[in-house]
Amino acid sequence: VGQEVVGNRVRVRVVKNKVAPPFKVAEFDIMYNEGISKVGGILDLGVDMGLIEKRGSYYSYEDLRIGQGRENAKGYLRENPALVEELEAGIRAAAGFETEPVNLDA
Repeated sequence: VGQEVVGNRVRVRVVKNKVAPPFKVAEFDIMYNEGISKVGGILDLGVDMGLIEKRGSYYSYEDLRIGQGRENAKGYLRENPALVEELEAGIRAAAGFETEPVNLDA
């Protein structure tokens, strides 16, 4: 009550796929004002790869407290694009992708 719904957390299961193994599951946020949430994906991947530490409801990167709760952490990342780029580079390096990301907005 009193909270505005701004998006949904979605779990997708791929049943049939010609280019990758089937029956994989993916989770991501669909935000009504922006589409699939890039910062939400970076936050999740950062936690999964050990770049971002999650203790209870607090998210931290190195010595920096990003936020209490997932939405506050996403808000902090939206306000700090340099940190998002640093996390994205760390995620790409940890996954073995050393190339620069492709800009799809151009």
